[in-house]
Amino acid sequence: MTPRPVIGISTHVLEAAWGRWDTIRTVLLGERYPAVVQAAGGLAVLLPPDAAEHAADAVARIDALVIAGGSDVDPARYGAARHPETVASEPERDAWETALLRAALDAGLPVLGICRGMQLLNVVCGGTLLQHLPDVVGHLGHVGAAGTYGRHPVRPVPGTLVGALLPEASVDVPTFHHQAVDRLGAGLSVSAWAEDGTVEAVEGAGFTIGVQWHPEQGDDLRLMTALVRTAAARAAAVPG
Repeated sequence: MTPRPVIGISTHVLEAAWGRWDTIRTVLLGERYPAVVQAAGGLAVLLPPDAAEHAADAVARIDALVIAGGSDVDPARYGAARHPETVASEPERDAWETALLRAALDAGLPVLGICRGMQLLNVVCGGTLLQHLPDVVGHLGHVGAAGTYGRHPVRPVPGTLVGALLPEASVDVPTFHHQAVDRLGAGLSVSAWAEDGTVEAVEGAGFTIGVQWHPEQGDDLRLMTALVRTAAARAAAVPG
């Protein structure tokens, strides 16, 4: 049996409570992330925050990297003052995921950034973010009600990798974000737009994709399946 490719997924470290424990520091990730990796044929492993110098070692042991969604990226990382609506509360995660992305990009590892993950990918490549999208587009259409994901259409760009994987003129996606790409990072191009002009996907060299929506919250496995297949092909081609 061919081994399943190992897909590393970044995680939170947060205070949580269960059983008799009122507060305990916890490595946390929504179950849908590993579930979608598994459904696409990958072996999901969780990558909790670690020292940045260990990122290259972590990347060397996986076949692809997923940067999961979560809280806002610290705007100091792209040279901006903090907007009143920005909630940047995970500095350890910011540092670790930045190091993971840099190591993965240097190694040519397949990468999928989801929501915050796409935003951090853009920042790592030298881009900036819109810190509160309603200030720009004038509506809350990218955010669902409390505790739920919204939905809206995105338009993949023909001729891009995202456009090839999602060839429809418009795709309805699960969404929950109040920030978005502003200045595009070096080496990235836009590969999907929302109807209001918001950047909804970016891509770079090889299989480097960031999507502003949450594919793990839907039934469309095409992006994750493509990541897993690319990871498997790369692993098979590497002597070892």
